[in-house]
Amino acid sequence: MKRPSTGGIVRVLIAISLTALVGWKSRPSEILSALAHARLGPIAAATALVFLDRALMAYRWLVLLRPFAGPDGPRFTAVMRIFFVSTFVGTFLPATVGVGAVRAYSLSREGVAASAAVASVVMDSVLGVFSLLLMAVVGLMFARQMAADPVVVGALVVTALGCAVAAAVVFSRHVDRWLGAIVGLLPWAGVRDVAGRLLGAMQTYAATQGALGNVLAGSVGVQALRIVQAYCLGVGLGIAQPLTTYVAFIPLILLVMLLPITVNGLGTSQAAFVWFFAQVGVASPDAFALSVLFVGLGVVGNLPGGVLYATGGVSRGSRNAGQPTT
Repeated sequence: MKRPSTGGIVRVLIAISLTALVGWKSRPSEILSALAHARLGPIAAATALVFLDRALMAYRWLVLLRPFAGPDGPRFTAVMRIFFVSTFVGTFLPATVGVGAVRAYSLSREGVAASAAVASVVMDSVLGVFSLLLMAVVGLMFARQMAADPVVVGALVVTALGCAVAAAVVFSRHVDRWLGAIVGLLPWAGVRDVAGRLLGAMQTYAATQGALGNVLAGSVGVQALRIVQAYCLGVGLGIAQPLTTYVAFIPLILLVMLLPITVNGLGTSQAAFVWFFAQVGVASPDAFALSVLFVGLGVVGNLPGGVLYATGGVSRGSRNAGQPTT
């Protein structure tokens, strides 16, 4: 049995410590009281919306795989199994890093070139982050005080730069030539081959701008659903804030949760919810309870993947099991 890595143990300890610290400062008895008196109707509505956003997430990955799907491409059922099971496995891994690795490896076992599998996962993540950036910028229109916060602005600028770099890798011929030259200087032939294949796979998307626009629209839809989910949870807890508050804060909170320093956003989500909602006067016990329900909602949405995992692992009946291609 493989031992947990040191990094994994550290992330778990950070998640536990940060959650405990924020929870203690938010008064545990009041948090429990807020959860105990929550209305089930709005929470049930939020739960129903989770499965809709999972369907949109699966759809956008399918669209990203189309440029690489030939007549012997992966089966639809296999792709869907990989998507849902990897999402479940990602519940126990840091942010989206572990999810992407599981998804790319499992897809390569279905006969998809490893470079194409990794490219689809990377592009999915990039467009997801870009959609969060777009929603965060829109949200600042409803929380102008946050636009003056150097931490918030700095985080958005760094995120925008990351997205710009990814776009340049895909669309810029100058960057293409520059990266190709760098790949040619790598010391080992095997490394040069893998890097070249991955770069080529990423640049395949330059000819599929319509598909990328389709995926971006789906990604924005996912973020919009998450905002509405959080709003429903807030209504269930009796938090008297308009939908615009959630439009302003949830994208920023989701960006914080993407930081790969804890497991499944535990700890960072609690701290972010308490800090952001304090800006509009929401008591810390209510904000902490909202963060617990929001993270729990994500876990519920991942449960179908848990059922599939229990019945056959990540990819059952792979045509090339154990023989990932490049």
